[in-house]
Amino acid sequence: MPPQTDIARALAHAIDGALWARDVLDVDLDDWQADVVREPGDQLLCVTRQGGKSNTVGIKALHHLLHVPAAFVIAASPSEDQSKELFRKLLGFYDRCPEAPRAVVRNTTELELANGPRCCAVPGSERTIRSKSAVTMVLLDEAARIEDSLIGAVCPMMATTSGTLIAMSSPFGKRGWFYEQWKGGQGYVRVKRTAYEIPRISATFLEKERSRLGDLLFRQEYFVNSWTPGHRHSPASSSMPASAVISSHSHDRHFRDRHR
Repeated sequence: MPPQTDIARALAHAIDGALWARDVLDVDLDDWQADVVREPGDQLLCVTRQGGKSNTVGIKALHHLLHVPAAFVIAASPSEDQSKELFRKLLGFYDRCPEAPRAVVRNTTELELANGPRCCAVPGSERTIRSKSAVTMVLLDEAARIEDSLIGAVCPMMATTSGTLIAMSSPFGKRGWFYEQWKGGQGYVRVKRTAYEIPRISATFLEKERSRLGDLLFRQEYFVNSWTPGHRHSPASSSMPASAVISSHSHDRHFRDRHR
């Protein structure tokens, strides 16, 4: 029989994905990343470029695969190459888990474990992915750029499992599914992080980027508040649901909004 301490540790790791990431993957997550990994419900992540959202969601998805019976994760994005990049993050973390079940299928788009859980990276077209079902988690990368038809194809895959939806993106105009859900969708935890809130991105680099990209594009990619390309506005002009919980920051705001 395993020592009692081993049982307690395994239980703690099953409950707390951020603790598991620290102890097993040797990854110390930022506070916001740990919150995303621990959150059991649907989430919208509006996060700066290079903010660590793909790593965060890759860790969350792998923890789900290893701790949820019959887990089935789908990773979707505007293109198959982007889906593969997100899937590659998960595979990298999988390789750091010495006690993970062995893979019986492993290639550039699919991982299937010996005990049954699966993860698939799917193309950016809804026409070729409709056959999948009983999905327990859907990951949408660059969700602001995904066609509504693809959203309509993947979300029904969770109909029999009441699965979890994680959509992440930086803004891309005042249009599309991600914008509509961010502004008024129900049942999500919303997370917003600007580049100024990511310790791995230096202020010097950001000033260079502002000069290279211009103010409008810089705000869209790093300040994550430019919802309407072609119209300049200050952070204070960005409207959010009145129930949003706001923590102050010298450059922007971090929103976490629960509509339960």
